Amino acid sequence: MIKILENVSLKPYNTFGITAIAKYFAVFNSLQDLVEVLNNAAFLNTKKLFLGGGSNILLLNDFEGLVLKNEIEGVETVSETEEKVVLKVGAGENWHSFVLKTIERELSGIENLSLIPGTVGAAPMQNIGAYGVEIKDVFLQLEALNLKTLKVEVFNLDKCQFGYRESYFKQEGKDKYVILNVSFELSKNPQFKISYGAIQETIATMGIKNLSVKVISDAIIKIRKSKLPDPAIIGNSGSFFKNPEISIVQYKELLSKFPLMPSYPINENYVKVPAGWLIEQAGWKGKKVGNVGVHDQQALVLVNYGNGKGNEIKELAGSIQESIKNKFDIIISPEVNFIG
Repeated sequence: MIKILENVSLKPYNTFGITAIAKYFAVFNSLQDLVEVLNNAAFLNTKKLFLGGGSNILLLNDFEGLVLKNEIEGVETVSETEEKVVLKVGAGENWHSFVLKTIERELSGIENLSLIPGTVGAAPMQNIGAYGVEIKDVFLQLEALNLKTLKVEVFNLDKCQFGYRESYFKQEGKDKYVILNVSFELSKNPQFKISYGAIQETIATMGIKNLSVKVISDAIIKIRKSKLPDPAIIGNSGSFFKNPEISIVQYKELLSKFPLMPSYPINENYVKVPAGWLIEQAGWKGKKVGNVGVHDQQALVLVNYGNGKGNEIKELAGSIQESIKNKFDIIISPEVNFIG
Protein backbone atom coordinates (compact mmCIF):
# COMPACT_ATOMS: atom_id res chain seq x y z
CA MET A 1 0.00 0.00 0.00
CA ILE A 2 1.47 3.35 -1.08
CA LYS A 3 1.60 5.99 1.62
CA ILE A 4 0.16 9.31 0.47
CA LEU A 5 1.39 12.34 2.42
CA GLU A 6 -0.23 15.77 2.63
CA ASN A 7 1.26 19.28 2.37
CA VAL A 8 4.80 18.16 1.52
CA SER A 9 7.58 20.64 0.70
CA LEU A 10 9.02 20.06 -2.77
CA LYS A 11 12.21 21.99 -2.01
CA PRO A 12 14.29 18.78 -1.59
CA TYR A 13 12.85 17.39 -4.83
CA ASN A 14 13.87 20.10 -7.31
CA THR A 15 17.46 21.11 -8.03
CA PHE A 16 16.54 24.81 -8.24
CA GLY A 17 15.71 24.54 -4.53
CA ILE A 18 12.40 26.34 -5.07
CA THR A 19 10.08 26.29 -2.06
CA ALA A 20 6.68 24.95 -3.13
CA ILE A 21 4.12 22.75 -1.40
CA ALA A 22 2.47 19.64 -2.86
CA LYS A 23 -1.06 19.10 -1.58
CA TYR A 24 -0.45 15.35 -1.86
CA PHE A 25 2.82 13.44 -2.32
CA ALA A 26 3.76 9.78 -2.80
CA VAL A 27 6.70 7.67 -3.94
CA PHE A 28 6.30 4.62 -6.20
CA ASN A 29 8.91 1.87 -6.62
CA SER A 30 7.13 -0.38 -9.10
CA LEU A 31 4.52 -0.50 -11.86
CA GLN A 32 2.13 -2.17 -9.41
CA ASP A 33 2.50 0.68 -6.91
CA LEU A 34 1.89 3.24 -9.64
CA VAL A 35 -1.22 1.53 -10.96
CA GLU A 36 -2.53 1.19 -7.41
CA VAL A 37 -2.36 4.92 -6.73
CA LEU A 38 -3.74 5.82 -10.17
CA ASN A 39 -6.73 3.56 -9.50
CA ASN A 40 -7.34 5.12 -6.10
CA ALA A 41 -10.86 6.56 -6.32
CA ALA A 42 -9.89 9.51 -4.13
CA PHE A 43 -7.39 10.74 -6.74
CA LEU A 44 -8.97 9.79 -10.07
CA ASN A 45 -9.72 13.40 -10.99
CA THR A 46 -6.76 14.95 -9.19
CA LYS A 47 -4.10 16.80 -11.18
CA LYS A 48 -0.84 14.86 -11.12
CA LEU A 49 2.84 15.72 -11.46
CA PHE A 50 5.43 12.99 -12.00
CA LEU A 51 8.92 13.67 -10.66
CA GLY A 52 12.25 12.04 -11.37
CA GLY A 53 15.33 13.88 -10.14
CA GLY A 54 13.65 17.28 -10.35
CA SER A 55 16.59 18.61 -12.36
CA ASN A 56 14.70 19.95 -15.34
CA ILE A 57 11.68 21.64 -13.78
CA LEU A 58 10.88 25.13 -12.56
CA LEU A 59 8.09 25.23 -9.97
CA LEU A 60 6.13 28.46 -10.31
CA ASN A 61 3.52 27.82 -7.60
CA ASP A 62 2.40 25.33 -4.98
CA PHE A 63 1.05 22.18 -6.62
CA GLU A 64 -2.62 21.70 -5.83
CA GLY A 65 -2.66 18.05 -6.76
CA LEU A 66 -0.76 14.77 -6.34
CA VAL A 67 3.01 14.64 -6.88
CA LEU A 68 4.28 11.13 -7.67
CA LYS A 69 8.02 10.53 -7.42
CA ASN A 70 9.40 7.75 -9.62
CA GLU A 71 11.89 5.57 -7.72
CA ILE A 72 11.77 2.44 -9.92
CA GLU A 73 15.34 1.13 -9.80
CA GLY A 74 17.39 -1.73 -11.20
CA VAL A 75 19.95 -2.42 -13.94
CA GLU A 76 19.40 -5.68 -15.83
CA THR A 77 21.60 -7.22 -18.54
CA VAL A 78 19.11 -8.24 -21.24
CA SER A 79 21.58 -9.60 -23.80
CA GLU A 80 25.31 -9.69 -24.46
CA THR A 81 27.52 -10.51 -27.43
CA GLU A 82 31.24 -10.11 -28.09
CA GLU A 83 30.59 -6.54 -29.22
CA LYS A 84 27.41 -5.26 -27.54
CA VAL A 85 25.55 -5.29 -24.23
CA VAL A 86 21.88 -4.35 -23.82
CA LEU A 87 20.97 -2.98 -20.40
CA LYS A 88 17.41 -2.41 -19.15
CA VAL A 89 17.37 0.29 -16.50
CA GLY A 90 14.68 1.44 -14.08
CA ALA A 91 13.44 4.96 -14.76
CA GLY A 92 14.10 6.00 -11.16
CA GLU A 93 17.82 5.19 -11.31
CA ASN A 94 20.11 8.21 -10.88
CA TRP A 95 21.56 8.94 -14.33
CA HIS A 96 25.15 9.60 -13.29
CA SER A 97 25.21 6.54 -11.00
CA PHE A 98 24.11 4.46 -13.98
CA VAL A 99 26.83 5.98 -16.17
CA LEU A 100 29.43 5.05 -13.55
CA LYS A 101 28.13 1.45 -13.50
CA THR A 102 28.65 1.19 -17.27
CA ILE A 103 32.17 2.60 -16.91
CA GLU A 104 32.99 -0.02 -14.26
CA ARG A 105 32.07 -2.64 -16.88
CA GLU A 106 34.13 -0.74 -19.51
CA LEU A 107 31.07 -0.28 -21.71
CA SER A 108 31.10 2.64 -24.11
CA GLY A 109 28.36 4.93 -25.36
CA ILE A 110 27.38 7.24 -22.52
CA GLU A 111 30.72 8.23 -20.96
CA ASN A 112 30.35 11.68 -22.57
CA LEU A 113 27.09 12.09 -20.65
CA SER A 114 28.75 11.86 -17.22
CA LEU A 115 27.54 14.08 -14.38
CA ILE A 116 24.31 15.14 -16.08
CA PRO A 117 21.75 15.54 -13.28
CA GLY A 118 18.45 13.69 -13.22
CA THR A 119 17.14 10.16 -13.61
CA VAL A 120 17.26 7.55 -16.35
CA GLY A 121 13.56 8.05 -17.09
CA ALA A 122 14.08 11.74 -17.83
CA ALA A 123 16.94 11.07 -20.25
CA PRO A 124 14.81 10.06 -23.28
CA MET A 125 12.18 12.70 -22.51
CA GLN A 126 14.83 15.37 -23.10
CA ASN A 127 17.02 13.33 -25.45
CA ILE A 128 19.81 14.53 -23.16
CA GLY A 129 23.11 15.25 -24.81
CA ALA A 130 26.58 16.62 -24.20
CA TYR A 131 30.00 16.68 -25.85
CA GLY A 132 28.85 15.27 -29.17
CA VAL A 133 26.66 12.45 -27.81
CA GLU A 134 22.89 12.16 -27.40
CA ILE A 135 20.71 9.49 -25.81
CA LYS A 136 19.28 8.56 -29.21
CA ASP A 137 22.75 7.29 -30.21
CA VAL A 138 22.54 4.37 -27.75
CA PHE A 139 18.78 4.10 -27.20
CA LEU A 140 17.08 0.79 -27.97
CA GLN A 141 13.58 1.08 -26.50
CA LEU A 142 11.58 2.07 -23.43
CA GLU A 143 8.44 0.94 -21.67
CA ALA A 144 5.89 3.51 -20.53
CA LEU A 145 2.52 3.38 -18.83
CA ASN A 146 -0.33 4.94 -20.79
CA LEU A 147 -2.10 7.05 -18.16
CA LYS A 148 -5.45 6.77 -19.93
CA THR A 149 -5.57 3.02 -20.55
CA LEU A 150 -3.15 1.99 -17.74
CA LYS A 151 -1.51 -0.34 -20.27
CA VAL A 152 2.26 -0.62 -20.75
CA GLU A 153 3.45 0.38 -24.23
CA VAL A 154 6.83 -0.16 -25.88
CA PHE A 155 8.49 2.76 -27.69
CA ASN A 156 11.31 2.14 -30.16
CA LEU A 157 13.66 4.77 -31.57
CA ASP A 158 11.29 5.96 -34.31
CA LYS A 159 8.27 6.12 -32.02
CA CYS A 160 10.16 8.36 -29.56
CA GLN A 161 10.60 11.02 -32.30
CA PHE A 162 13.89 12.29 -30.87
CA GLY A 163 15.07 15.77 -31.78
CA TYR A 164 17.40 18.32 -30.23
CA ARG A 165 16.40 18.15 -26.53
CA GLU A 166 13.03 16.93 -27.78
CA SER A 167 10.99 13.76 -27.93
CA TYR A 168 7.44 12.51 -28.36
CA PHE A 169 7.07 12.77 -24.58
CA LYS A 170 7.57 16.56 -24.68
CA GLN A 171 5.22 17.02 -27.63
CA GLU A 172 2.19 14.86 -28.52
CA GLY A 173 2.83 12.47 -25.64
CA LYS A 174 3.27 15.12 -22.97
CA ASP A 175 1.50 14.21 -19.70
CA LYS A 176 0.10 11.05 -21.31
CA TYR A 177 2.74 8.52 -20.22
CA VAL A 178 5.02 7.59 -17.33
CA ILE A 179 8.33 6.06 -18.39
CA LEU A 180 9.03 2.85 -16.43
CA ASN A 181 12.36 1.65 -17.83
CA VAL A 182 14.79 2.37 -20.66
CA SER A 183 16.97 -0.07 -22.62
CA PHE A 184 20.36 0.96 -23.99
CA GLU A 185 22.73 -0.79 -26.38
CA LEU A 186 26.33 -0.14 -25.31
CA SER A 187 29.59 -1.20 -26.92
CA LYS A 188 32.53 -3.26 -25.71
CA ASN A 189 34.63 -1.72 -28.52
CA PRO A 190 34.58 2.02 -27.84
CA GLN A 191 34.66 4.68 -30.53
CA PHE A 192 35.81 7.63 -28.44
CA LYS A 193 34.40 11.08 -29.12
CA ILE A 194 36.85 13.65 -27.82
CA SER A 195 36.80 16.41 -30.44
CA TYR A 196 33.97 18.36 -28.79
CA GLY A 197 34.68 21.15 -26.32
CA ALA A 198 37.76 20.94 -24.11
CA ILE A 199 37.94 17.14 -23.77
CA GLN A 200 41.29 16.65 -25.52
CA GLU A 201 42.85 19.60 -23.72
CA THR A 202 41.61 18.37 -20.34
CA ILE A 203 42.91 14.85 -20.96
CA ALA A 204 46.30 16.35 -21.85
CA THR A 205 46.42 18.34 -18.60
CA MET A 206 45.61 15.11 -16.74
CA GLY A 207 48.82 13.65 -18.22
CA ILE A 208 47.05 10.60 -19.66
CA LYS A 209 47.92 9.18 -23.07
CA ASN A 210 45.92 5.94 -23.19
CA LEU A 211 42.23 6.57 -23.71
CA SER A 212 39.50 4.63 -21.95
CA VAL A 213 35.85 5.21 -21.09
CA LYS A 214 36.94 6.09 -17.55
CA VAL A 215 39.50 8.63 -18.74
CA ILE A 216 36.90 10.37 -20.89
CA SER A 217 34.33 10.28 -18.10
CA ASP A 218 36.84 11.70 -15.61
CA ALA A 219 37.74 14.49 -18.04
CA ILE A 220 34.11 15.43 -18.60
CA ILE A 221 33.39 15.36 -14.87
CA LYS A 222 36.35 17.70 -14.37
CA ILE A 223 35.11 20.07 -17.10
CA ARG A 224 31.53 20.11 -15.81
CA LYS A 225 32.60 20.70 -12.21
CA SER A 226 34.75 23.64 -13.31
CA LYS A 227 31.90 25.28 -15.23
CA LEU A 228 28.66 24.25 -13.55
CA PRO A 229 27.58 24.95 -9.98
CA ASP A 230 26.65 22.06 -7.68
CA PRO A 231 22.85 22.17 -7.07
CA ALA A 232 23.51 21.07 -3.48
CA ILE A 233 25.34 24.37 -2.96
CA ILE A 234 23.49 26.76 -5.25
CA GLY A 235 20.11 25.99 -6.83
CA ASN A 236 20.14 25.46 -10.60
CA SER A 237 18.95 23.09 -13.32
CA GLY A 238 22.15 22.96 -15.37
CA SER A 239 21.75 24.40 -18.87
CA PHE A 240 18.57 26.48 -18.86
CA PHE A 241 18.39 27.25 -22.60
CA LYS A 242 18.80 25.19 -25.75
CA ASN A 243 21.45 26.21 -28.26
CA PRO A 244 19.48 27.87 -31.07
CA GLU A 245 19.60 26.62 -34.64
CA ILE A 246 19.75 29.30 -37.33
CA SER A 247 20.16 29.32 -41.09
CA ILE A 248 23.62 29.68 -42.59
CA VAL A 249 22.35 32.77 -44.40
CA GLN A 250 21.43 34.45 -41.11
CA TYR A 251 24.68 33.27 -39.52
CA LYS A 252 26.78 34.84 -42.29
CA GLU A 253 24.86 38.10 -41.89
CA LEU A 254 25.50 38.08 -38.15
CA LEU A 255 29.22 37.37 -38.71
CA SER A 256 29.59 40.76 -40.38
CA LYS A 257 28.52 42.37 -37.09
CA PHE A 258 29.84 39.74 -34.66
CA PRO A 259 32.93 38.19 -36.33
CA LEU A 260 33.78 36.03 -33.29
CA MET A 261 30.37 34.32 -33.13
CA PRO A 262 30.99 30.57 -32.81
CA SER A 263 28.86 27.90 -34.48
CA TYR A 264 28.56 24.17 -34.99
CA PRO A 265 27.36 22.78 -38.32
CA ILE A 266 24.08 20.85 -38.39
CA ASN A 267 23.68 20.35 -42.12
CA GLU A 268 24.28 22.30 -45.32
CA ASN A 269 21.59 24.84 -44.43
CA TYR A 270 21.73 25.28 -40.65
CA VAL A 271 24.20 25.83 -37.82
CA LYS A 272 23.89 25.77 -34.06
CA VAL A 273 25.01 28.82 -32.07
CA PRO A 274 25.99 28.44 -28.38
CA ALA A 275 23.28 30.08 -26.27
CA GLY A 276 25.83 30.67 -23.51
CA TRP A 277 27.93 32.83 -25.85
CA LEU A 278 24.88 34.88 -26.88
CA ILE A 279 23.85 35.42 -23.26
CA GLU A 280 27.36 36.45 -22.27
CA GLN A 281 27.65 38.88 -25.21
CA ALA A 282 24.36 40.44 -24.15
CA GLY A 283 25.88 41.25 -20.76
CA TRP A 284 24.05 38.76 -18.55
CA LYS A 285 26.90 36.56 -17.32
CA GLY A 286 27.29 36.93 -13.55
CA LYS A 287 24.36 39.34 -13.31
CA LYS A 288 22.22 39.08 -10.17
CA VAL A 289 18.57 40.16 -10.11
CA GLY A 290 17.11 40.02 -6.61
CA ASN A 291 17.34 36.45 -5.32
CA VAL A 292 18.24 34.91 -8.68
CA GLY A 293 20.77 35.44 -11.43
CA VAL A 294 23.06 34.15 -14.17
CA HIS A 295 26.03 32.07 -13.07
CA ASP A 296 29.37 33.86 -13.20
CA GLN A 297 31.21 30.90 -14.77
CA GLN A 298 28.59 29.64 -17.23
CA ALA A 299 26.06 32.05 -18.73
CA LEU A 300 23.82 29.16 -19.76
CA VAL A 301 23.00 28.45 -16.11
CA LEU A 302 20.39 30.41 -14.16
CA VAL A 303 20.73 30.16 -10.39
CA ASN A 304 18.71 30.55 -7.22
CA TYR A 305 20.77 32.23 -4.51
CA GLY A 306 18.62 30.76 -1.76
CA ASN A 307 15.27 32.44 -1.51
CA GLY A 308 14.31 32.82 -5.14
CA LYS A 309 10.83 32.08 -6.42
CA GLY A 310 10.08 30.21 -9.59
CA ASN A 311 8.45 33.26 -11.13
CA GLU A 312 11.60 35.32 -10.49
CA ILE A 313 13.62 32.85 -12.55
CA LYS A 314 10.92 32.79 -15.22
CA GLU A 315 10.99 36.61 -15.45
CA LEU A 316 14.80 36.61 -15.63
CA ALA A 317 14.67 34.04 -18.43
CA GLY A 318 12.14 36.17 -20.30
CA SER A 319 14.35 39.25 -20.01
CA ILE A 320 17.33 37.31 -21.35
CA GLN A 321 15.29 35.97 -24.27
CA GLU A 322 14.11 39.49 -25.13
CA SER A 323 17.62 40.93 -25.09
CA ILE A 324 18.97 38.13 -27.30
CA LYS A 325 16.14 38.71 -29.76
CA ASN A 326 16.84 42.45 -29.82
CA LYS A 327 20.62 42.11 -30.17
CA PHE A 328 20.94 39.13 -32.53
CA ASP A 329 17.42 38.53 -33.89
CA ILE A 330 17.72 35.00 -32.49
CA ILE A 331 15.10 33.26 -30.36
CA ILE A 332 16.45 31.07 -27.57
CA SER A 333 14.12 28.54 -25.92
CA PRO A 334 14.25 27.01 -22.44
CA GLU A 335 15.22 23.38 -21.91
CA VAL A 336 13.55 23.54 -18.51
CA ASN A 337 9.85 22.66 -18.06
CA PHE A 338 7.78 25.29 -16.29
CA ILE A 339 5.30 23.74 -13.82
CA GLY A 340 2.25 25.74 -12.77
